[in-house]
Amino acid sequence: MEKISNDADTLEMLDARYLMHPFTDARANLQGGSMVIDRGEGIFVYDSSGKKYLEAVAGLWSVGLGFSERRLIDAAVRQMEKLPYYHTFTKKSHAPQIELAARLIEMAPVPMSKAFFTNSGSEANDTAIKMIWYRSNAMGEEKRKKIISRKRGYHGITIAAASLTGISVDHQSFDLPLPGFLHVTAPHYYREGQEGESEDAFSTRLVNEIEALILAEGPETVAAFFAEPVMGAGGVIVPPDGYWEKLQPILKKYGIILVADEVICGFGRTGCMFGSQTFGIEPDMMILSKQLSSSYLPISAILMNDMVFEPIADESHAIGAFAHGFTNGGNPTAAAVAIEVLNIMEERDLMAHIKDVSIHFQARLRALGMSSTLVGEARGVGLIGALELVTDKVARSSAWPVGQLAGYAFNLLENKGVIARVMGDTLAFSPPLIITREQVDMIFDRVEQVLVQVENEIRSGKFQ
Repeated sequence: MEKISNDADTLEMLDARYLMHPFTDARANLQGGSMVIDRGEGIFVYDSSGKKYLEAVAGLWSVGLGFSERRLIDAAVRQMEKLPYYHTFTKKSHAPQIELAARLIEMAPVPMSKAFFTNSGSEANDTAIKMIWYRSNAMGEEKRKKIISRKRGYHGITIAAASLTGISVDHQSFDLPLPGFLHVTAPHYYREGQEGESEDAFSTRLVNEIEALILAEGPETVAAFFAEPVMGAGGVIVPPDGYWEKLQPILKKYGIILVADEVICGFGRTGCMFGSQTFGIEPDMMILSKQLSSSYLPISAILMNDMVFEPIADESHAIGAFAHGFTNGGNPTAAAVAIEVLNIMEERDLMAHIKDVSIHFQARLRALGMSSTLVGEARGVGLIGALELVTDKVARSSAWPVGQLAGYAFNLLENKGVIARVMGDTLAFSPPLIITREQVDMIFDRVEQVLVQVENEIRSGKFQ
């Protein structure tokens, strides 16, 4: 094959010819291909034609340190020169994996016992499910296999992780979810709260729903509850007052393992190192990925406490092995990059920066909720936020099919050089953690311009 040209039109044509993309209309992609990103610098990326975009979702909620952090590149090169790869099966290990495990266990918000490394959030959640089932068998509780998660929650896209996920499009035509995966109401007060119901009463109702489900299914059959501290891909859903405080005693009462999916929330996104700290969650297992390596290399981790680990260890001794793992799980180069991420966060006191800039981020976000006739709800915490768009604030509804309003705004915003995330009629923002106050203004100044434009087009009848 002859050398491929870097010309933007050529690359888009070849993309359409050769590639099938995740979370994309495959038929539509044949018509023109995808935006081809050529390079990144700080919080910005550039497409193959040279156009500059402020990446306001940090890629996939994940490039916390930006797109050109030299120290991460150098850490990868150093490790590749020494030991680019080795597996971790059958009692093999290496220094980067050991150091990273120790660092994560020490920094966990609650006591944890062991770390197990995989390559993505999907793999980590899938592995956690297998561990939980394995543990139930080890304890002679063969019926305790059911998993509860939440509608609109996102936990990945393997067969088991997608069954945890509570988003309908991730199930359609895949014959999912699998049996034994149960979904309860999303803790979204704006959409799910009843007329006259306080946030506290809403939380009580949702927790009562969960307990009723446990009792209906049989507590002896329910193994775990999986939840994101803030629900990301489901629309940036921040839990209401009292939700976690009321829920955790119920899970403990019935011996149900609590798994905090920190794939998006971990490593500073919510204003604390972990989302569990932000919301007072005390998980038995934690799922980590994305900003763990700033997405420079694939890596994820499961942290577990002794209550989870000890029965698994006993069963693996009885059988002869915990027969699960991935070729690149704990890859030394990926682990070395993750260690350097933690070093940078500590040395630069990134948490203090996040706490400072997030005040401005949330203020600008919420100001749009007050000023724009199209924003039904502005919500978020730390450096993650969303604007849910409506045309009728009182009815909390849109005059157009779901997704048309936010999709149009998304395209206008991209034309102005800001990449956001659209989910239904919600625009989401989750910029690199290194963003400055001035760069936050760049995002929301352009968002404001787009909202004004859409408002004017609706009033004039131009918007279709």
